[in-house]
Amino acid sequence: MPRAIGIDLGTTNSLVAYVDERNRPQVLPVDEGRPLLPSAVFYGPDGGVEVGAAAKRRAPERPVDTILSVKRFMGRGPGDIRPEDRGIYRFDESGAVVKLHVGGDARAVTPIEVSAEILRVLRRRAADGLRDAPGGCVITVPAYFDDAQRQATKDAGRLAGLDVLRLLNEPTAAALAYGLDKRAQGTFAVYDLGGGTFDVSILRLDNGIFEVLSTGGDTHLGGDDFDRVVARKLLAEGLTPRVETPSPAVLRGAVAAAQKIREALTYEDLVEAEVELPEGYRLAARLTRAELEALIQPVVERTSGPCHDALRDAGVPRVDGVVLVGGATRTPLVRRHVRKMFGQEPLTDLDPDTVVALGAAVQADALDRGGREDVLLLDVIPLSLGVEMMGGVVEKIILRNSTIPASATQGFTTYADGQTGMVIHVVQGERELARDCRSLARFTLKGIPPMPAGIARVEISYAVDADGILQVSARELTTGLEQRIQVKPTYGLTEDEVEQMLVESIEHAEEDVSERFLREWRVEGDRIVSSLETAFQMDGELLAPTERAAIEEKMRGLRDAMAGHDFLAVKAWIESVDAATKEFAERRMNKHIAKAMAGHRVEEFSDHPPATGSKDIDLDTNENT
Repeated sequence: MPRAIGIDLGTTNSLVAYVDERNRPQVLPVDEGRPLLPSAVFYGPDGGVEVGAAAKRRAPERPVDTILSVKRFMGRGPGDIRPEDRGIYRFDESGAVVKLHVGGDARAVTPIEVSAEILRVLRRRAADGLRDAPGGCVITVPAYFDDAQRQATKDAGRLAGLDVLRLLNEPTAAALAYGLDKRAQGTFAVYDLGGGTFDVSILRLDNGIFEVLSTGGDTHLGGDDFDRVVARKLLAEGLTPRVETPSPAVLRGAVAAAQKIREALTYEDLVEAEVELPEGYRLAARLTRAELEALIQPVVERTSGPCHDALRDAGVPRVDGVVLVGGATRTPLVRRHVRKMFGQEPLTDLDPDTVVALGAAVQADALDRGGREDVLLLDVIPLSLGVEMMGGVVEKIILRNSTIPASATQGFTTYADGQTGMVIHVVQGERELARDCRSLARFTLKGIPPMPAGIARVEISYAVDADGILQVSARELTTGLEQRIQVKPTYGLTEDEVEQMLVESIEHAEEDVSERFLREWRVEGDRIVSSLETAFQMDGELLAPTERAAIEEKMRGLRDAMAGHDFLAVKAWIESVDAATKEFAERRMNKHIAKAMAGHRVEEFSDHPPATGSKDIDLDTNENT
């Protein structure tokens, strides 16, 4: 049978691994005899494509046509492009998807296409090493990739001709490889700092069950950020001739030099070098390890917040071990920082560059051939998934850190009389208001029978599969009408949203809750005022002029309170209006009961117990005919 493979599609380097006949994961050589394939793709003016080390060597001379670190663009839109990338690449910003102009500006390619080129090479080299076409494939992704980024990765795999069995979170893959190798038991932190992404996960390993307790991270933080801050210092101090705005070729050359210097300072205290850059420029570089650590300290500190949050969310005060993943964790400052945060020496006996691919291979083998029946993976969803309701508040359907696959169904109702449609706005995040969360998708359920407000019943179901990809369905129970959508947003979370979503949810918790209550009570106030205005038109004769004037005075007080920002005041005025209209409501009920019973005998009516059902929540709508 064809062997399944595991692929670590990395920002800087990519790898492919498999499980051999003795049930041991092995990394395959894929680029000039080495296991690491640089994630670099060069597009020639003649339409030719090169991938790997050969492409990376072209980067200083052909920076626009050589795409490096494409993983940063996966599932993103033009608005997510960072200034340093705009200084190197040319982008087509006409649509919602990032497109890069390559091959002498002959054509535009998407990040999915670029990633597919890398995956094609890995597939071919795996076929060479295994002497047969590979079977199924598991591709790893950062734990903090959102739905758009995961879907883009899966699409790239399909475009490369791979049978993608599953997407696996990188920290989970690393823990899988480490746990099987060491037969470890206990609670572990996986600190994964790669070229362009950072993840931290807290896992419990127990008798072959790998349960992810929590996860956190930043999809735009890694060794690339180290290199950029070093390159800025080198250009400012050692570039000749001096130039205010270096060209893309000079920038790319400086970043490449910074990477080599940073890696050398892992083992040396001082590095001095004269670097030839494109276009006749030279770079005189002199950097000590102390200077390097001062430059990158702020970047390393950015990993602290997600680590503390992950420990808190997991509900564990300490862990039994810390596994390091990613080439950037070789930096001595990073290792000292991890030791200080977790209070113990990190585990470094496994190669941080290959451990993710090895874990992916184990999972691929288990899925494809049942090769590891003693292993069970329980992964989690990184951010809550919810739906926008009236007033712009969010009702969370699936909470963050829920074990995947996961599904949930909740009942909702209509807001307006005669409403025949309902807009379902799917959001992701931890804040109480939809405007502060990430919008994933919108779709409309049409054909709801026109009924009084609150009578129609709509069930909304969320289902997250093992890859972390969401499907949403909405079904009207009276007619059975259903609308279903696989959420495929055109781009992913912005840098600030990914980095700050959880932090903001804590910092703004009190004001978010107050704002949520204010909006909910405003919605209720609007409903009451609208209902009373309708009642006055239909049954105003049941009120004496003084009674109506008293109720209208209360309504004015409610409207004034709704215009303010004190939800307790709105609530108090609603209760006051309810008390003032209680007798009017009884008169109306008696009138309509008498009208309904006219010409009938009491015996003709029988009691029916009220139906019980799911929670009734008013969803926002722009479908009201």
